[in-house]
Amino acid sequence: MPELIVRHIDDVPWQEVRAVVDRDGKRLVAREKWVEFTPQRLAHYGVWDPGMVVHRHGHNSEQIIFVIAGELTVGDRVCPAGTYMVLEQGAAMGPMIAGPEGVVLFEAMMGDPRSWPDDPEGYERLLAERGLTKLPNPPVEMPDWLPDTRSP
Repeated sequence: MPELIVRHIDDVPWQEVRAVVDRDGKRLVAREKWVEFTPQRLAHYGVWDPGMVVHRHGHNSEQIIFVIAGELTVGDRVCPAGTYMVLEQGAAMGPMIAGPEGVVLFEAMMGDPRSWPDDPEGYERLLAERGLTKLPNPPVEMPDWLPDTRSP
């Protein structure tokens, strides 16, 4: 039976999903609050530290992104607050770089939200240019029905 699902962001725990360290040893992270995670969809609120870089990638489902605050550079396009994006299933985007104030995002994926890497060599070059080192993926609490297949 269809239902109304209501959650408040304060009732959802933070999860770090990606991390890098800068040349000064400062850890930069992308963190998310998964407000809904079902086989049909994932909706999350995300906050990235200033300068955080995520590799070019795609997802196994369609993805909608809305920039709430700050800015996000996606490839060569600067996306300030108020920017709406749709990444169609099978397409890739990125790399993604949080602006000088960081970025706050709302994202939704319909179906399997797991990602796949695109252009890992370009990501390594970008990290080196920025003096960043990728850290291992932080552990996340995935639902029992979906294994974590994040790229290293």
